[in-house]
Formats: sequence, structure tokens, C-alpha cells
Amino acid sequence: MTILICDDDREIAEAIAIYLRSEGYGVLKAFDGKQAVEAIRNSDIQLVIMDIMMPEMDGIAAMLRIREEKNIPVILLSAKSEDTDKIAGLTLGADDYVTKPFNPLELLARVKSQLRRYTELGSAEIRAGIYRTGGLTVDDRQKSVTVDGEDVKLTPVQYKILLLLIRNKGRVFSIDEIYESVWNEMAYNSDNTVAVHIRNIREKIEINPKEPKYLKVVWGIGYKIDKI
Repeated sequence: MTILICDDDREIAEAIAIYLRSEGYGVLKAFDGKQAVEAIRNSDIQLVIMDIMMPEMDGIAAMLRIREEKNIPVILLSAKSEDTDKIAGLTLGADDYVTKPFNPLELLARVKSQLRRYTELGSAEIRAGIYRTGGLTVDDRQKSVTVDGEDVKLTPVQYKILLLLIRNKGRVFSIDEIYESVWNEMAYNSDNTVAVHIRNIREKIEINPKEPKYLKVVWGIGYKIDKI
């Protein structure tokens, strides 16, 4: 598998590359958002590690351009630690977010987790099936989502969350249960991460996200997909 590292700090990019190569991954490097978009168009890349603050084109803008063409996982890097930056990145389509300075082993673990989910979504090992409630349909054979016959585009993480919930219609999942099921790791301060992805899913599948028909919150407990 090939991973694209995009960071205008060449030392950081090379340090990340060393860890990734040690695990057997192929690595490409870019040093601004424009180079990253070009690399995505010209190379077979399975995951992007993207710094936010860069010249020419920042990481958020580059991620949005990448999302227009491919649905591969994107992990954002930023020196900013405020929740608002994390939420903004996740809201705009990032799959994960790591704050600088970071432990390289933690970043590597997150890379493996994202790649595992990405490959599983295309794997025949997942039990095929079609899950419906009302006008919402998730076809796990085609990895597609439709609402009233209209296609809905979800990121890999959004798809995995929705699949978990619709496979278990009527069951309430806590935030920690969702995080641990989807991210395959113990939940730690996962509230914002899960809530942001839930909000993004609602924006895509609900006619009125403020009064959801399908994806419901059970206050103080968690979330569920209603049986309709």
C-alpha cells in the first residue's frame, strides 16, 4: 500500500516516511496542497497524511479537492490543539486528526486502523447484505447508500458507523461502543469525534437533520437507527 505524506516541513515528512517504510508501506511525499492533489491524480494512493497549515494550498482545501475524486482515508496534522480545529477538519471530511507534536507510534497505529477499515470496506470477507429502514438503504455488497432512491456519498468512517447502526436497527449504541467498533481501539475522549461524524451522516441522509427520521439520539445514552 502507498501512503502520501504532505507537509511543508520536509524533516517532519521524512521522519514520518521512515516509520512508514519500516512497516513496509510505500511512501510518496508532497510539500504543499497542490502537489498533494497532483500526486493523488497520478498515483495509486490508499491513504493521505496531510498537514493543515501549508503554502500554496492548505491541507483543508487540498482534502476537499481530493474528496472530489477519491474517497481514500485522510489523516490531518496540525500544530493547533483546539477542539474547533479538530471539529472543522472532521466536519469537512477528514477521517482522523493528530495534533503536533505527536508520538510516531500513535500516528502509525492510526494509519493501520484507517487502512484496515478502508480495505475491509472493499473486502469480500464482510458478509454481504442489504439493510433497509424506511427509504434508507445500505447495500453492503456494493458499499452504497441511498435515501429514497438517491445516492448518498459517505466517507469510509461515516459508512462504517451507519452500517453498524443499521445492521442493529433499534439498538442504542453508546459513543464509546461506536468508537470502539469503528476505530477498533479503546475509546478515549471520543465524544467530539463520534458526534461530528454522526452530524455529518445526518446532513447526508436526513431531509431535516434537526428532526431526524432515521438516526436518532437517545439522550444520555447514545445513538440508534430507528426501525421504520
